[in-house]
Amino acid sequence: MPIAEVRDLVKTYVMGEVEVHALRGVNLAFDEGEYVAIMGPSGSGKSTFLNLLGCLDTPTAGAYYLGDEDVSQLSDAELSEIRSRRIGFIFQSYNLVQQLSVVENIEIPLYYQGWSERKSFERAVDIAELVGLGDRLFHRPSELSGGQQQRVAIARAMVNDPLIILADEPTGNLDSTTGGEILALLDRLNVEGKTIIMVSHDLGVARRAARIVRFVDGHVVDDSRWDEQ
Repeated sequence: MPIAEVRDLVKTYVMGEVEVHALRGVNLAFDEGEYVAIMGPSGSGKSTFLNLLGCLDTPTAGAYYLGDEDVSQLSDAELSEIRSRRIGFIFQSYNLVQQLSVVENIEIPLYYQGWSERKSFERAVDIAELVGLGDRLFHRPSELSGGQQQRVAIARAMVNDPLIILADEPTGNLDSTTGGEILALLDRLNVEGKTIIMVSHDLGVARRAARIVRFVDGHVVDDSRWDEQ
């Protein structure tokens, strides 16, 4: 059984009298442990698709199975619960809480799961050390480089041991050297068994994945492994 699957997924935004068809009947399935890159030009639907996978939005029509559960029509509260327990999201702009320290930012998903303060702290410290931030636990985001902030974002995405890690242009705000370090970290997570689905406009970044899915105008126009490109 796929770890995630969408069937006839449609997303239409209504803006005044204008309808924007972001996704037009997408069918895709992802297996556990896959590393997939989502590509396409601006406006192709790739970020909309990632947001739907991340339960940050709901489809207009179609089904989304996360494991064996159709999560496409859940309430906002139910989707929030799914996000906190089963999905790790890495944003291009990091989305860190500036008033919180590194370890507190990493702990956020565990707070929503009701972990005890001691266990939450211990888990966050372990993950921080895993991504190379063991000496930055009590720094604020403003005291960190872009690469370090993205490592915090990755640690936060990992801390709840999610089914899937979703990454939206995770190196988009980083220089090439720092971006390479972040990609190497994602590579390592995948080798360790994590399922990673990443949006990127950069073919050099996308080729780190074993599979590339290309969107154009809300449709999947290609779905192949890198060695088939």
